[in-house]
Amino acid sequence: MKGAGRGKVAEPMGRTLAAMSTSETSQFVRLRVELVVEIGDADAVTKAALERIADDPDMPDDERGHSESAVTEDTAEALAYLVDPFDLVSEVPGVELAQASWSSEQISYDPDSPEWDLGEDDGAEDDEEDVLG
Repeated sequence: MKGAGRGKVAEPMGRTLAAMSTSETSQFVRLRVELVVEIGDADAVTKAALERIADDPDMPDDERGHSESAVTEDTAEALAYLVDPFDLVSEVPGVELAQASWSSEQISYDPDSPEWDLGEDDGAEDDEEDVLG
């Protein structure tokens, strides 16, 4: 391969970064997932959340009352109560959930808007992925 005005240029070596040993890399991975769901039956979501709350034997009564109120007033809260990040990774061999946080909110969603293009993140993460290849 020739570079402009530089003579011969060496062929690239496959990887652009030196490989790191296991001891040099973190054993923790941040997995980011963003979902937009359409609620077709808000009553069913609320009912399922209320049933999950009622079936939780470890929940203190004061927390139970607060949770029931929250899921009854807001379908997004009901959905958040039903979603468990542990379920996403519990069947993945060799993976143990170390920490999780999640939230939900009602949004205006226009699938044709460029704001909702898949693969269009904050930019910082994209740059890092480009380097890591």
